[in-house]
Amino acid sequence: MNEKTPKMGEDNLIQDQEFVDIYIMGKKYKVPSSLTIMKAFEYAGYTLLRGCGCRAGFCGACSTVYRIGTDHELKVGLACQTKVEQDMYLTQIPFYPSHKVEYQLEELTADGDQIVEIFPEITKCLGCNACTNVCPQDLNVMKYISHAIRGEIDKVADESFDCLMCGLCASKCPANIVQYKVALLSRRLYGKYLAPKAGHLQERIKEIDEGAFEESLNELVNANDEILAEKYNNREIE
Repeated sequence: MNEKTPKMGEDNLIQDQEFVDIYIMGKKYKVPSSLTIMKAFEYAGYTLLRGCGCRAGFCGACSTVYRIGTDHELKVGLACQTKVEQDMYLTQIPFYPSHKVEYQLEELTADGDQIVEIFPEITKCLGCNACTNVCPQDLNVMKYISHAIRGEIDKVADESFDCLMCGLCASKCPANIVQYKVALLSRRLYGKYLAPKAGHLQERIKEIDEGAFEESLNELVNANDEILAEKYNNREIE
């Protein structure tokens, strides 16, 4: 993140809004109260170089830790969705922390007990539902963790399908469970071992292996920008 000279008051619509005081890395700024944390950073003159992703709540890249005034509680949220508040203190961290667990998917099976072996902390779930309450996707996180404890891989995969991998659930867990990584393992196991194989996909893979598209691919590789633009603009869209 780089800081530039703030461009304050250029927009008359913004001038008429209510302003709040926020603190970025200890420095005080006045920003419109209607802005999200991400837009407030930019309004204050910062250029976001990383951790900004899609800016629409779909990638989970902008997980942010903050606190309000003298309140001791650390809060979390996605910077692209969370609106600024009076006396909001914001501090950058180099990455969103969670412990890394390594495994080789090819060496695993669709045995639900393996989830507990890889993530034994899930058996310490307190049932507090803090993970569910903080989820920006409104997923029932505690529910899919209970499925994981019982080895119900398919149910975990289904319940966690819309997970953004933002990590907010793990940040609120008193049992130090990394819920989103449990969900990822379950979806990987389901996709590799349990999900029905798509017949048309197998047929397309066979066509690729037999070189059915080599000629057309070589044509694209050797085409100039004008030809590529024409092909793109006139492509068939289903």
